[in-house]
Amino acid sequence: MSLRWFNRNAVGTHFGGSLFAMVDPHLMLLLIRLLGKGFRVWDKSAEIKFIKASKKTVISKIKISSDDLEEIKRQTENGNKYLPEFLIEIKDDDNELVAVIRKILYVRKNRKTG
Repeated sequence: MSLRWFNRNAVGTHFGGSLFAMVDPHLMLLLIRLLGKGFRVWDKSAEIKFIKASKKTVISKIKISSDDLEEIKRQTENGNKYLPEFLIEIKDDDNELVAVIRKILYVRKNRKTG
């Protein structure tokens, strides 16, 4: 995300809400896609820790490993809910850490009907 007039805060650096918004929906949507229709996935909670103010372009890579997927499937196989936690880093053009977002998702297998 490039710094623009609409995502700049009062002191001229990236607005924290914009940093959060750039990653917020993607983890849940990615997990929905990877797990398929047999699972219910919701955002449970999130927090952001600001590390360094920046005026540079920022980027984030959201990763869900095959190990993460296997653990989610294992934890939910008996119909139990599972609350996996993910850390997402936001870095600037110099690869310096700007913020870390901690997200907890709610995952449960869909109940069989009929």
